[in-house]
Amino acid sequence: MIIKLDTTSATPIYVQLRNQIVMGIGRGELKIGEGLPTVRQMAEDIGINTMTVNKTYAILKQEGYIEIDRRHGAKVSPKVDLSGRFREKVEIELTLLIAESSLKGMNRDDFMKVCADVYSKLNLSYSGGTA
Repeated sequence: MIIKLDTTSATPIYVQLRNQIVMGIGRGELKIGEGLPTVRQMAEDIGINTMTVNKTYAILKQEGYIEIDRRHGAKVSPKVDLSGRFREKVEIELTLLIAESSLKGMNRDDFMKVCADVYSKLNLSYSGGTA
C-alpha cells in the first residue's frame, strides 16, 4: 500500500495517515490479520515523526481497525464496530455533506449519483465481522 500525505493540507498528518490506512483496509490492500510496519519503520518510510505514527495507530486501535500486541505489533483487526456510535458518526458527517451540497446547488439525485460513483470506485472488499 502506498501512503500519500499532503504536507500543505490543513488536515493534520495523523488524520491523513489514519484515513489512508482505513481506505487501504477497505479496499483490501491490507488484509485481515496483516501486520502493519512498526511505528519507527512507518515513520521512516513516509518521512514523518514517530509520535505522529504512534498517535495514528492509537486512534486506529481505539476505532477498532487494528489490534496492537507488544510481541506481534499492529495488525488489521478482524472485528469492525458497527455500533450505534459509528452509525451516529456517519449520519452527522453525511448531514453536513448533504447540507453543503444543497447550498452549492446539488440536488438529491446528483448527490446520490456521486455517492454511488465514489462507492464503486473504492472497490471495497473488506469482509470483517461485526463486534
